[in-house]
Amino acid sequence: MNIVVLSGGVSSERDISLLNAQNICQSLRRQGHNANILDLLYGIDDSRVDNFFTENNSLLDEVIILKNKTATVKDEVEKRKKYRQGIFGKNVIELCMQADLCFICVSGKVGEDGHLQSVFDLYDINYTGSGQMSCLLSLDKSLSKKVLVPGGVVMPKGFTLKKGHRAEYVPFPCVVKPSMSGSSIGVSIVNNDEEFQRAIGDAFALDDNIIVEEYIKGREFAVGFLEGKALSIMEIKYTGNTGFNSHKNKWDPDLENEKVCPAKLDEDTTRKMKRIVEKACDILGIEHYAKADLIMSEEGDIYLLEVNSLPNMLDTSVFPNIAAADGIHYDELISRIIKMTRRYV
Repeated sequence: MNIVVLSGGVSSERDISLLNAQNICQSLRRQGHNANILDLLYGIDDSRVDNFFTENNSLLDEVIILKNKTATVKDEVEKRKKYRQGIFGKNVIELCMQADLCFICVSGKVGEDGHLQSVFDLYDINYTGSGQMSCLLSLDKSLSKKVLVPGGVVMPKGFTLKKGHRAEYVPFPCVVKPSMSGSSIGVSIVNNDEEFQRAIGDAFALDDNIIVEEYIKGREFAVGFLEGKALSIMEIKYTGNTGFNSHKNKWDPDLENEKVCPAKLDEDTTRKMKRIVEKACDILGIEHYAKADLIMSEEGDIYLLEVNSLPNMLDTSVFPNIAAADGIHYDELISRIIKMTRRYV
């Protein structure tokens, strides 16, 4: 198949998205597909269009070039807004329409919040992963709570705070995080008002809505979800001093978190966690693949933290490693994801 691996974008997770695209595209090429990386924001010049799918370019060099453009993203977005040019780069929509499939790995806003999926639906572009509404509900943590908690999924208690508003009461210690962000970017654990003011400033720099919720001390877990079923459970034992599996803990090469998969849990707890994830994905409308984060308190209570409809796909990332624990190795995982698309060719 001719496959666009759509990546980059405009969010704070842009560079992570590019690394995901490199891994995915390498896998697709190994499996005999004509695949290439395309940056959602910058696109490609006309001279590359005709040979885009069969171009034998270095994916590593392509990612380096696109990562070097990250510093210009903010200015580029402002320019596009000023001249009403839109978010899609040159030839992006055209190439996605030509492709048999668009493999979406644009993390964060635009790519993971349903906007991209709704545009692709209107253009009848075939793409991987969840649809518009499922992506929006999953990424927006405020909306997630509003649909999951009434549906019987236990989540930490908290509230949404809009930019410019003040919190009447803050239960310390608490967790502060942007409503729409991934990879733990902008997340803080705070213990007093001074830390709280600093934390909401960091979170509001990324989003106009933030979540403030109770801090639950306990064991952190991730559960993979594929084709309607929960996969194995991974326990993540972080290093560092942030008190949780922070962005630094996830991506700093000097911090080696211990990842145990399958997690050492009794059968009843394992079944309960998997049921929670399957129920949450069912409510959110996620059918294909996802990763859920949970925490089990010191008292043994289990809370769903969030569901990621577009999990990271590095070969070292949590979701592919959970799949591997179930005997689904990387190339097979990518193959199964593309076969679940709405219109498999």
